[in-house]
Amino acid sequence: MALLTSITFADTDSDIRDLKLEKEKLNSEIQKLNKQISATDSMLRADDSRYKTLQQRYKADSERRKAEIDSLNAKIRDVAAQLQQERNKQAKAKNRADNVKSKRKALNATLVSISKKLEEQIAETLPWDREARLDRAKSLTRDLESGNATEEEGFSRLKSLIAEETKFGDEVAIINSPMTRKNGELVNAQILRIGNQWMVYSDENGTLFGMLVRKSECSGDVCKTNYDWKEDLTLNEREAVKFAIDVKTAKKPPQIVKLPVSLSVEGGK
Repeated sequence: MALLTSITFADTDSDIRDLKLEKEKLNSEIQKLNKQISATDSMLRADDSRYKTLQQRYKADSERRKAEIDSLNAKIRDVAAQLQQERNKQAKAKNRADNVKSKRKALNATLVSISKKLEEQIAETLPWDREARLDRAKSLTRDLESGNATEEEGFSRLKSLIAEETKFGDEVAIINSPMTRKNGELVNAQILRIGNQWMVYSDENGTLFGMLVRKSECSGDVCKTNYDWKEDLTLNEREAVKFAIDVKTAKKPPQIVKLPVSLSVEGGK
């Protein structure tokens, strides 16, 4: 009985030792688990801190980017507005340029028309340097039509030509020059021109006289003006021609001379 009791106590002690060992093992494992849990909690707290930091950074970055985008949008709107203003200015400038071009084109056409009319008028006037005068007008017309002369230059030249023709129509001129009469005879003549209305001559001896007569020849609606010397003058016409030449050449004192100007035009308008 005592032996049995002893064995029983021995088994009990062994069980107690096993239980203690198991307890220590469990405590060790519990400590490990606690350490792991603590580490995990620390990692979670670190992760949470990083998450909050990242979230704050993301929020700040989002706000910064939004502000940058708003600023860029404002700049884009400003640039677009400036670009539109520039386009409007360019459109207005183009319209002004087109308007100026159109006006210049119209002015050029007007100058060409006036120059051609001047050509026609010069062709109708007395044949006194007429070819040279006509060439200047034709040259102006050609330069205007070809664009070799600007409107400013054309206006200036046209003004000069008109001034020359006005002077031609107002002045009284005389020239001593050889001329060929209608019969082919060559004489030294004094030729007197009064404006663009009257042109006469007398030879150096005062025996031969002539008066330039304008004749209009029409064919249908087209009329052409020709000039021809009338040399069979009446006595009154001869005296009028000689007197006018003497006054112009200072052989007679300055005075009003009555001239048969109407006799220089025969027929036509």
